[in-house]
Amino acid sequence: MSLWGLAQLGVSTVIFLLAAMAAKQWGLAPSLGKIVLTLALYSAGNLIMLRLIREFGMSVSFSLSAVIQLVSVNVVALVFFGERLNALQATGVALAIAAVALITLGPYMQRL
Repeated sequence: MSLWGLAQLGVSTVIFLLAAMAAKQWGLAPSLGKIVLTLALYSAGNLIMLRLIREFGMSVSFSLSAVIQLVSVNVVALVFFGERLNALQATGVALAIAAVALITLGPYMQRL
């Protein structure tokens, strides 16, 4: 993945994080403005993802995006919104990260 691709992935992650935070705020106090903002942010993030899919393929783009979002959204939920995961949920998150890592790295590890 090129430096430009990593930059796009970083920008999309930030946008998706902002969208998740807007969605949480909408969940706490629904309003038309919050839902419009949430939808606009998710749309912008997905437009960037379309560029990444064209450049790097669907499997790599979505796998990397999924694991980065999984980790970052959980950090935001835990740190900023005070949410907690029980042991079973935390295990599920860890297994999801491992699964995406295996999917992403699998083709490269077979070449070694």
